[in-house]
Amino acid sequence: MDMKTYLSLDATALAKLVKKGEVSPRELVELSFQRLDEVEPKLHAFTAERHEQALLDAGNVRNGIFGGVPVALKNISQALAGQRLSSGSKLLADFRPERDSHFVSGLKAAGLIPIGHTNTPEFGLKNISEPELFGPTHNPWNTDHSPGGSSGGAAAAVASGIVPVAGASDGGGSIRIPASFTGLFGLKPTRGRTPVGPGAGRQWQGASIDFALSRTVRDSAALLDALQVVQPEAAFQTPLFPGNYAEQLDREFSGPLTIAFSLESPVGTLVSEDAKQAVLKTVRWLEGQGHRVEEQAPDIDGVQLMREYYLMNSGEMALLQKNLEKTIGRRLSEDDMEIESWLLATAGKRVSAADYSASLAAWDAAAAKMAELHARFDFYITPATAHPAPEIGELSHSKESRTRLLQALDMARDTTDQQELIYAMFLPSLSYTPFTQLANLTGLPAMSLPLHVTEANLPIGVQVMAQKGEEHRLLQLAKQIEQSGLWIGQRGNPFFQ
Repeated sequence: MDMKTYLSLDATALAKLVKKGEVSPRELVELSFQRLDEVEPKLHAFTAERHEQALLDAGNVRNGIFGGVPVALKNISQALAGQRLSSGSKLLADFRPERDSHFVSGLKAAGLIPIGHTNTPEFGLKNISEPELFGPTHNPWNTDHSPGGSSGGAAAAVASGIVPVAGASDGGGSIRIPASFTGLFGLKPTRGRTPVGPGAGRQWQGASIDFALSRTVRDSAALLDALQVVQPEAAFQTPLFPGNYAEQLDREFSGPLTIAFSLESPVGTLVSEDAKQAVLKTVRWLEGQGHRVEEQAPDIDGVQLMREYYLMNSGEMALLQKNLEKTIGRRLSEDDMEIESWLLATAGKRVSAADYSASLAAWDAAAAKMAELHARFDFYITPATAHPAPEIGELSHSKESRTRLLQALDMARDTTDQQELIYAMFLPSLSYTPFTQLANLTGLPAMSLPLHVTEANLPIGVQVMAQKGEEHRLLQLAKQIEQSGLWIGQRGNPFFQ
């Protein structure tokens, strides 16, 4: 197989060729590393490669649905035994897990061959991938811009053709945001749908899940068939889909759909005309297909919900700092962490149990509101991101801004002041991506579809949400749109010309 053919095929097609004996797993792995060597100097998508081990793995492929296809893993939560997993933090630069994560075990059981780990911001806390430990990852569409985060390295790996699919995770939009910024398909499944752990029954209190980024809908559907699970030790579980996601793609809806949409930022920030146009041309197409569309948003205070989200982040980071100090055997200082991690961890030490419980109760209240909305509407559509990808460095803090934030933290009198500081710290980045967190906090499935490109040739996605457990309907809709003229995909991406 030549490189042009490799780049033109998705994981499903590559796996079929392996099964037919027309290409070997070793050839695919070698092509993947050849492509990596070509583009990595421009993109910096990977934090670690496993060339020799991946070639050995290619000689012992399991008979899974993706048998012999290379895949990239995310450098947080997707552990591979003996391989460095730093989570973008210098504190964990030499950490090597002793066993595979359940998610990675699922990928390997599906026949996928991990070729390495991809870049992510420290502890997955940001919507860009520019950790101090490894430096920034660049967007294949325009290398002056970010591919987003926190699954930015994964997005760059898929959108440059290194691998057809890549492991990703989504705790506030970290699959859908980079999908929007790089012209990929990004599905966040229902809370509890995919494996977690080992040693953890929940991630970010259920806000975060592991799944993947892909170039085609059918690849994500087949991956969900391979990975969906009812896991005994998991805190959150959802019933297995009784059908087959991949087979569901070709089915027609039983009748016209009812669809709500909104163009307004839930936190009151600016939404670009490109983001609005992406949604409007989508809803016009849906109307043309005979579906009923209505401009309607849920009755949820988006600003307050984001405050509850950051409060959870504070508590989680305070616990992480405590555990790291126990492991390392010393107190951590502000020099050990990036500014976002340090402020969250410091603020989390002052969060009361009552406030933390109230925060989670607010998530449940929002979930009830979304259940009301989905009782009336099959889908809820918004922009995936409010703007196309930011430039590299635009959302990273300088030494001066870090100093100002630390000084402000010292002056913060109480928990309220600290949480206000955190909200203000994240607001510039939140302004780019205010739409995705709702699905994380309510546990709903959501996807980003590559349906628009700006005059500056940067893609921007459209988000669609559905009721819990209805990934099959999201995938069904995505397939229909993929076959329409709306679908942009990688058309216009210079790495695919």
